[in-house]
Amino acid sequence: MSDTRQLPVPDGLDGMRVDAGLSRLLGLSRTVVAALAEDGHVAVDGRAAGKSDRLTAGSWLEIELPEPEAPAPISGPVEVVAGLGILYADDDIVVVDKPVGVAAHPSPGWTGPTVVGGLAALGYRVSTSGAAERQGIVHRLDVGTTGVMAVATSEHAYTELKRAFKERTVEKRYHAVCQGHPDPSSGTIDAPIDRHPKHDYRFAVVADGKPSVTHYDTVEAFRAASLLDIHLETGRTHQIRVHLSALRHPCVGDLAYGADPTLAKRLHLDRQWLHARSLGFAHPADGRWVEFTSPYPADLERALELLRD
Repeated sequence: MSDTRQLPVPDGLDGMRVDAGLSRLLGLSRTVVAALAEDGHVAVDGRAAGKSDRLTAGSWLEIELPEPEAPAPISGPVEVVAGLGILYADDDIVVVDKPVGVAAHPSPGWTGPTVVGGLAALGYRVSTSGAAERQGIVHRLDVGTTGVMAVATSEHAYTELKRAFKERTVEKRYHAVCQGHPDPSSGTIDAPIDRHPKHDYRFAVVADGKPSVTHYDTVEAFRAASLLDIHLETGRTHQIRVHLSALRHPCVGDLAYGADPTLAKRLHLDRQWLHARSLGFAHPADGRWVEFTSPYPADLERALELLRD
């Protein structure tokens, strides 16, 4: 054991179990904290504490933490991914600018490039938490969606970022070009989403689906389409695409969700006009707010220029 920490129990953890409270306080998994307590490495007011003991606000904690293990190499194929940009990297996170045609991680039936494979090719070593093929992946973008994506490179960062996404403290902003002009021009789409009842690869608004909320604002209107700034309150698979389709204003180029192929052809688009514009969150190491922005890729920029003509 190499790192001993002493700190008071915050008011917000009063009455919580040791494993649950220290998991929240230290950003470690509950299993890890329970193991530390069982091995005698957690004390409260100088007395050894068990994992199920209750915390009292103002008591003094003493925790011996193990030496961090070096992150393991990414498993799966190592591949050079053309256009994969690195927006930021440190000991806890790497933030990428994901290009079109790249999946977040390997999956059954997908033989194309992935973010995890591209990071491996660049020499990055990431968190081993989660399934082997999803090492470090705390959120995903569709293959046909470009933009900002964060990957955890430490176990602590993985735990903290997964919690942040679950608790909806991450600011995710997307830009989308939809067909036509939503009315009202700014609004909220609150409609549950789950798998499409007839098409396994698609999702749909269904009565008993998972709660899904999308906020949108029109920032520019064209004759045939509108540029939207979108804030996600939830993060369901295909959420923006499904919600805009349900609004009868699908993303331009999104043929799977009802977009007009003629307009997509005129704009030289072979995918949906959807871009993860920015991502903001509390840095898992020190809590400071960080935010990253991605410029439009060439195909989306060209489509905008054609819409403005």
